[in-house]
Amino acid sequence: MKKYNVALIGTGFMGKAHSIATAVVPILFGAPVEIERKIIVDIDEELARDAAKQYGFAEYTTDWRDVINRPDVDIVDICTPNDTHAEIAIAAALAGKHVMCEKPMAMTVADAEKMQAAAQKTGVVTMVSYNYRHTPAIQMAKKLIDEGRIGKILSFRGYYLQDWGADPSTPLSWRFNKAKAGSGTLGDIGTHVIDAARLLVGEFASVNSIVKTFIAERPLPAGRFFGPAGQASSEKGQVDVDDAALTMIHFTNGVYGTIEVTRNAWGHHNQLGFEIHGTKGSIAFDYQRLNELRVAFADDPADTFGFRTIYSGPHQPFGDKLWPVAGMGQGYIDVKSIEWYNFLKAIAENAPASPNFDDGLQIERIAEAILNSGVSGNWEEIEQPAV
Repeated sequence: MKKYNVALIGTGFMGKAHSIATAVVPILFGAPVEIERKIIVDIDEELARDAAKQYGFAEYTTDWRDVINRPDVDIVDICTPNDTHAEIAIAAALAGKHVMCEKPMAMTVADAEKMQAAAQKTGVVTMVSYNYRHTPAIQMAKKLIDEGRIGKILSFRGYYLQDWGADPSTPLSWRFNKAKAGSGTLGDIGTHVIDAARLLVGEFASVNSIVKTFIAERPLPAGRFFGPAGQASSEKGQVDVDDAALTMIHFTNGVYGTIEVTRNAWGHHNQLGFEIHGTKGSIAFDYQRLNELRVAFADDPADTFGFRTIYSGPHQPFGDKLWPVAGMGQGYIDVKSIEWYNFLKAIAENAPASPNFDDGLQIERIAEAILNSGVSGNWEEIEQPAV
């Protein structure tokens, strides 16, 4: 079995999550290829050195360019702020490296197109880290839809609600800066819901949106900033990205839907969810109860009709590789591990991963249309992917 060496770029929260996933994939699934955590990169040498030791990497460096053309690096894992994704991914793909890239794929549609073109030129395997789609309950929802269990889909209602941005005293991190993030709530969490909608329902034809920034300025961070718990200074800075977006959707298959995303929803810590209604039933999911999929089927007996709960376990997708009893509990790292298993399996089979740079580009087109609609107030048509 060929060994693939991984270069991880970025040592923050997502770098930690990816490192744990690559460590446990062989344990949970029996990795389809052998992998080694070869080298980790951070612009801060102290962080790079500490992370190499903590995350189990053999080496560290402070410049991602040092690793792109190394013959002993096979996979480049990008866990950096959004404004760096395109440059790193294009260089890695042209160097013949397989690429895992955190979401959103790029800052703009134009950058995403360049990333896609680079990957197509060399034929490397790519994946965009929309990890929630790999959740066994969501994959079970897709299975039920594909089997026709809820009939013809009529409508989709998706949401992603967080509250860490609701406090105006939360420091101004890069996620509130357009030059670094590209967009705010939409790119950060909204694209996850777009990905779920495309997976379960189909392509977006057009959107009509309201996009808002409720907190226009925030205190600048004092020292290193690692998230909403970071310390704030007395000096203020401007927020130039969206806090919330509410979107109506026309899908190409005639389904209609809505998506609501916000970081200003007190009490909702990390609530990604959806309801899908069909002619024969309904499906509902909430990531804060990620081991549960709620279903209602129209042909159930009248005296017991209503929503019931399917608990993730060995009979759902990937469940046989995790824990032997339904309800034992799957978690965030289990989902990240499934994501990495799917990526490595695609590499082993020299097949497209999902979601790949083609999917990432289409999500960027949809996100751009939502932002444009927020300005124009009009329905915005979306360019469809090449057949």
